[in-house]
Amino acid sequence: MTNLIVIRGGGDLASGVALRLHRAGFQLVILELEKPLAVRRTVSFSEAVYEGMQTVEGTTARLVSPDQIQGTIEAGEIPVLVDPQANILRNQFLTSPRFTFVVDARLLKVPPEPLGVNIPLHIGLGPGFSAGENCQAVIETRRGHTMGRVYWSGSAQADSGEPDGDRRRVLRATHTGALIAHVNIGDHLEEGQLIAEIQPEDGDENFSILSPFPGMLRGLIHPDIRVTRGMKIGDVDRRNDPAMYKLVSDKALAVGGAVLEVLLTFLKSTENK
Repeated sequence: MTNLIVIRGGGDLASGVALRLHRAGFQLVILELEKPLAVRRTVSFSEAVYEGMQTVEGTTARLVSPDQIQGTIEAGEIPVLVDPQANILRNQFLTSPRFTFVVDARLLKVPPEPLGVNIPLHIGLGPGFSAGENCQAVIETRRGHTMGRVYWSGSAQADSGEPDGDRRRVLRATHTGALIAHVNIGDHLEEGQLIAEIQPEDGDENFSILSPFPGMLRGLIHPDIRVTRGMKIGDVDRRNDPAMYKLVSDKALAVGGAVLEVLLTFLKSTENK
């Protein structure tokens, strides 16, 4: 029986993982929320939940129902399923506990809830995971010399609470409410330019989200999403390279390579058992 890789989350980091595994010939399915919260939507397979399909670097993902998963895989595409609780793992018509592996790429940064089922390989990305306790292998996601390293025991570095590089590049919601976008991902921005507004739930006047410096809008959460104060909602890149918003990041590819390392190591260790 062919192994099935279940990837929880379809944001930009998870999509880099999915690209690497798909290109290497693995069969996989992405599980997402009913309203995904990805910011770098142009390189996130989660966008298929909103649009029906999403193509990233030549690979297409498609929103499907459970009975369409195998047909989508056979068509050379990546199936995306709305299944935040990973209920697919409990459906043995779709998955086999013996041949199904899980990659948790949701980046919750806190210990995850138990899966509730026994699977042979559970890979956790970033903070919140501890190999030997709530998964079999942990991959470091924090930038630096340890990024992309695999730990078969121990944990990834704790969440620093700060973004890589200039902290101003990450846009956060100043209030709770609905996001109204005024520009598109990939657009050039001037310092102080209006990017979006937050329409508060109490009917008060809208609050503006402005560009912190000149650059390109690298990411923006899906319009009309209800955002909460402090939530990451956008990303401005001062390098202003128009190609960057269409390519998965070096970080996502590095982490994807580490996931591939874990899978091949595990499969090699079990091939003669």
